[in-house]
Amino acid sequence: MSHPQATITHTGTAERGEYIATLPETATTGRLTWHLAPNGRDRIADHTLVPTEIGGRGIAAQLVEALVADARAQGFKIVPACSYVAAAFRRHPDWADVAA
Repeated sequence: MSHPQATITHTGTAERGEYIATLPETATTGRLTWHLAPNGRDRIADHTLVPTEIGGRGIAAQLVEALVADARAQGFKIVPACSYVAAAFRRHPDWADVAA
């Protein structure tokens, strides 16, 4: 089954930020938050939230994929403190290059 493609935006500072997923048919958004690791380089993915109104559409996966793409492009690693992000890393051994 194909899921709708969400629009993913990133907002934040050098110390913390969030990825926000929006869909055209609703004002409800999904979010993945992160904060800077103590090493000053890597990002700790600490929370993923997709409200039930937009659940079951692959939104959380798209949020993690955006974080992984940024990690590869910007050269940081991801500490999967959020249980969803940790499970996504277990399902994607091809992401080992960006796992802290």
